Amino acid sequence: MIAKAVYIRDISPGQTIQDTFLLTEVRTGQSRNGPYLSLVLQDATGQMDAKVWSPLSQQFLTLAAGQFVTVRGLAANYREKCQLTLDQLALTPEAEVEPMDFLPPSPVKPAELLAEIETLCRRELTHRPWRSLMKKILTDEEIRARLLPATGAKTVHHAYVGGLLEHTLCVARTCLALCDLYPRLDRQVLLAAAILHDLGKAWELTSGLTTDYTDEGRLLGHVQLGLTLVEGFLAKARDLDPALILHLKHLILSHHGEYEFGAPRRPKTAEAFILHFADNIDAKMNSIAGAYAEIDGADPAWTPFQRYLDRFLYRPAHTPAAQDGQAGQAAQSRPEAHKPDGRILLLPLDSE
Repeated sequence: MIAKAVYIRDISPGQTIQDTFLLTEVRTGQSRNGPYLSLVLQDATGQMDAKVWSPLSQQFLTLAAGQFVTVRGLAANYREKCQLTLDQLALTPEAEVEPMDFLPPSPVKPAELLAEIETLCRRELTHRPWRSLMKKILTDEEIRARLLPATGAKTVHHAYVGGLLEHTLCVARTCLALCDLYPRLDRQVLLAAAILHDLGKAWELTSGLTTDYTDEGRLLGHVQLGLTLVEGFLAKARDLDPALILHLKHLILSHHGEYEFGAPRRPKTAEAFILHFADNIDAKMNSIAGAYAEIDGADPAWTPFQRYLDRFLYRPAHTPAAQDGQAGQAAQSRPEAHKPDGRILLLPLDSE
């Protein structure tokens, strides 16, 4: 078994690196000197770009995502990001590595996240048909098997094992919090939709050592895949009012907000707007937290350019907790699950 010695989060420009990584992306290109490879290397702490130039690249034109490679290369800054230029590369058998050294960890165990989602349903869904529907969906063996390892996206946000469940739980909590501010909202259909809105991602993306789009994901997308899955259960929900079913379907179909963002329909109810904004908030906050985690130290600083957000981000100084005793005490009273990058996922104050 090969022991991992160097992790991506610890690599700095100027270092010569020799270690084993998981390939998550392989692209070929052509320069004046011959073909070259653009690789994305991954371990449990993150991802890093790497280049292999000719003539070395010509020996590895059949490289594919999902393979393990042992490499040697020099780390340097390129477009404000650290990347490796490799001068040695060799395939490494999967049997010789510990796979968990190469998979970004979920901040909270997926089974715990799913259990908390089920707790929300038992506590919040007082309308028996809603509670029955969600219980049947969340206890379905195939759905559970798909949900537990699922990532929230390929690269943009929650791109790690358990990421889909973490995102789902955060969106559900955000919707419930907004229902407290706007009590005229249908709290129960909104909770059901928050839990189901991204269900199709468990079929849109593969899980395991690499994350990529499935054929169904490329051809249909997670919105359509999710709605199709839910419709199979709705067809058997004889005691659920057709008007409620119609609203639930609209919430799922419109949660991307606008046509240019992949929404088959734009939000046309108050609840649909809430779900869209809650989904967007959590995705953005996760992306920002990930960008902050790449900055060394704790002082105010700018991040590298964030392509997904189309801007640089600034990490500001925080107000000292000692200057706000009540806020500090409130925060300390919440159970917390610390993430590897320093982020915190607040757990519920109570549970069944």
